[in-house]
Amino acid sequence: MTKIAVVLSGSGVFDGAEIHESVLTLLALERHGFDYQCFAPNIEQMHVINHLTGDVAEGESRNVLVESARIARGNVKDLAEAKADDFDAAILPGGFGAAKNLSDFAVKGSDCSVNPDLVNFIKGFAKDKKPVGFMCIAPAMLPHIYGEGIKLTIGTDQDTADAIEAMGGVHQACPVDNIVVDAGNNLVTTPAYMLASSVSEAAKGIDKLVDKIADMLG
Repeated sequence: MTKIAVVLSGSGVFDGAEIHESVLTLLALERHGFDYQCFAPNIEQMHVINHLTGDVAEGESRNVLVESARIARGNVKDLAEAKADDFDAAILPGGFGAAKNLSDFAVKGSDCSVNPDLVNFIKGFAKDKKPVGFMCIAPAMLPHIYGEGIKLTIGTDQDTADAIEAMGGVHQACPVDNIVVDAGNNLVTTPAYMLASSVSEAAKGIDKLVDKIADMLG
């Protein structure tokens, strides 16, 4: 059976994985008949955000792996144990966790660094030209994984696009219901909640991303 790795970054748009994007991804994978395994790094979040008020929850800390288990209903493994050889493709939903926990892009912009376990894992797919999908803000990390010239989208936000270009990426503006494909690297990206104003809007691009990965897998 085709097996897909899904990398999460916590639980909640402001400090973890975007929950709608994550669930829509899992649903799209199941509709294709794909098996999947969720992963997350066993690290502390950058901070905890009260999602009701939007404020930082002072003095509170949460673990990214433990929080990701909320979305995965407990079926999530430590990213440090993940091996690209065990999977046919990989997908990263967005949410600020991608820019705060899997990387520090939210703080450092184009001077950011990316979690080394994530870099090593995705480079394993890149080496063998296995399909990979990133969505929302997550594609901002891609120049640090694939190198200069990688084609991607985060939607239409110019400041974020400028930071990506400064890191060597090639940003392509894209509407919420579409995808950008770097065919030479079998990489697919979509804006999702960088542009979406509803679950159904986000679903359009995410479904296209998963459909394209399915096409790449033949």
